[in-house]
Parts: sequence; structure tokens; C-alpha cells
Amino acid sequence: MHTRVIAVLGGFGAAACWAGAAVCASRSTKLIGPWSVLAWVMLTGFVVVAPPTAASGIPDALGAHEVWLLAASGAGNVAGLLFEYAALRVGKVAIVTPIVSTEGALTAVIAIVAGETLGAGVGAMLVLISIGVVLASIAPGGGSGDPLRASLLAGGSALCFGVSLYATGRLGESLPLVWAVIPARLVGVAAVALPLAATRRLRLTRAALPFVVASGLCEVGGAALFVLGSRHSIAVSAVLASQFAALAALTAFVLFHERLTRVQLAGITVIAVGVAVLSALQA
Repeated sequence: MHTRVIAVLGGFGAAACWAGAAVCASRSTKLIGPWSVLAWVMLTGFVVVAPPTAASGIPDALGAHEVWLLAASGAGNVAGLLFEYAALRVGKVAIVTPIVSTEGALTAVIAIVAGETLGAGVGAMLVLISIGVVLASIAPGGGSGDPLRASLLAGGSALCFGVSLYATGRLGESLPLVWAVIPARLVGVAAVALPLAATRRLRLTRAALPFVVASGLCEVGGAALFVLGSRHSIAVSAVLASQFAALAALTAFVLFHERLTRVQLAGITVIAVGVAVLSALQA
């Protein structure tokens, strides 16, 4: 398999996983609140990632620069998820996810500023896909919630995720995969789960349990696939991973029978065309 195709597949896989995580979080945050959801999501991921990380030992490439990247990756991801979950608690998935999905464009900009080069055709397709992501995630207004607050929280989430994704991608270039995935889980457990448990504010209900576990597993899977793809192109993997917003809309349509508008269908078509051309260019 051509190595550049891995960037496309990694981005695709991450998008699918993060779409599942977002859909589950939209349910669990309304049941137990964003802080408890974040804590359980991180605990779930930590249980999965900690054993192989410990077994791999301390990487030889771990230096001061990598430590800073680990901190940025972990803190950015935890803050991004907290903002996202808070936004999902007060706003609709179709309002929150398209704003959060701009993380991919932000990460691509950071990567390009940092020196990653892209051909004109690849750059044009990334722009086209980004437009399709936004269109596919737009839904009619109305209903309950606080759209302005949700939008502001989602914007904060996108900024945090943009920094985190770039740092995670850079870590994946020099450290083992599990070391690039564990920072967020470690920060989340230490800074969120343990303090909540110590103060007896960590909530969990039987109805929320399957959603937080699924979100935790999807977050780990998405992070791992993004790292694999970003080793070949951070910009390409990040923009393709941002398709989770469009996939979340499709998931809601299939599982919850939510109606897709003409604009959403047009956006999905734009994404399909853009991805097909991008895959051909990368191959």
C-alpha cells in the first residue's frame, strides 16, 4: 500500500470513530453532565491504553521537545472534549459538530505553517472537503437549547483540538503509537476523574454507562488511527478526520431517523467527490 494512502485511510477511520463518540456523548452529557462524561470516557481509554504503554517502556526518543508535545496533546484533547461535551449539553449535535469539525482545518494550517508542503491539487481538495463537512452538518434551526452558547463552546473546542491534533501527529512521528494516544487519557484521569471521585461528584447511571464506555473506546480508536495516518501527512489526516461531523449526521439519520436536508445531502456529495479525487492524488 502506498504510504500516502495510509494518511487518507487513517483520517477516514478516525472520522468514523469520532462520529460514534460524538453521537454517544450527545446522549450521555444530558444524563450525567459533561464533567462526569469526560471523566468516564478518559477512565475507559486509560484502562485500554495504559497496559501496552507500560509494557513498551520509556522510548529512547523521549526528550524535552516530546514532553512539551505530550503536554500539549493531552491538555488540548481534554479541554477540547470538555468544551464539546458542554456544548452538546446545551445545543444540538447539528450545531455543535460542524463547528468542532473545523479542528481539521486548524490543524492543517498549523502543519503548513510548521513546514509541511502540499501540492496545489491536494490543497484544493482539502478546502473542498472542508466546505462539504460544514454543509453536511448544517441542520434547520429552532427547538430548545442555547445556540449561541453552544456555538461559543464548540469554537473553543475546535481551537483546543487543533493544537492537540497537531501535537499528537508530531508525537506519532517519533514515539510509539500508544505513547501518542495516552497523554489525553493520563491528563483526563489525573485532572478530572480523580478529583471528581475524591469529592464524590463523579456521577454514573445505568442509562449512561454504555454511552460513556462506547465514547471512550471510540476516542481511543480515533486517536490511534489518526496517529497512523498523520505519520504520512498531518494535514491530510486532520482534514479527513474532521468528516466526523458529516458522519454523525448520517448516523443520526440511520439510528434516530433524523431528516437530512438538501444542503446536507449536497455536502455529503461534495465530500464524496473530494475524497475520491484526493485518494486518487495520494495514490
